[in-house]
Amino acid sequence: MMIRLFEYDAQIALDEGEVTEEVLRVTFPNTAVLYLRTYKKTPDKMKYVIVTPGGTVQYDVPIMKVQTYSLDDIFEKKLLLLIPFYIFSHEKRFPEYNDNEEKLSELKVEYHTILDRLNEMEHWGVIGAFDKRTIIEFSNDVIKEIAQKYENVQKGVGDIMGGALIETEARTILNQGKSQGRDETKKKMALRMLDDGELPVEKIARYSGLEVAEVEQLVKGRAK
Repeated sequence: MMIRLFEYDAQIALDEGEVTEEVLRVTFPNTAVLYLRTYKKTPDKMKYVIVTPGGTVQYDVPIMKVQTYSLDDIFEKKLLLLIPFYIFSHEKRFPEYNDNEEKLSELKVEYHTILDRLNEMEHWGVIGAFDKRTIIEFSNDVIKEIAQKYENVQKGVGDIMGGALIETEARTILNQGKSQGRDETKKKMALRMLDDGELPVEKIARYSGLEVAEVEQLVKGRAK
């Protein structure tokens, strides 16, 4: 894995490198590795040692462990990419959750909290609707995958994220419908002004809220 990681870093450094007066300057990215599952022997860092004709360069590559981040950490530090993998923090307790409704309820509360906080971030413009939907969709996929053997866990937590996903899809469809309705209203208004024949295309576009090209298209459509 370290070899592949170094290859990625080197490629990024080359892609973003600059050549000035026969000098190639490359900057390696500040890389970290995310471990979804960790054990007692899992280290906290990796290390690159690069031996060059001009000297040896070495630096650490931090290892991020999902289990060490609480929900507060994830949201306060805006590490939202960790949310889909948060379920790994509970993986060892799946048998307990699956057989104990009270314990499963505690886990479900955590996922309701995740959705509430994502909704709040969307409300305040910290993330967009697409970002929120992607996080929910990815979370749902991960839960389905790692909880396959635990029906109650998969259904209990999966239904929460799946329900939220359906809700966001429904809202998108509704918003699209509203948008289409507004467009139709604008077009009807423009057509009425065209029927009067008293205003130029530019003013009809301004008054109706359409683009000039859209009004011109309506003109062509009426001429057929």
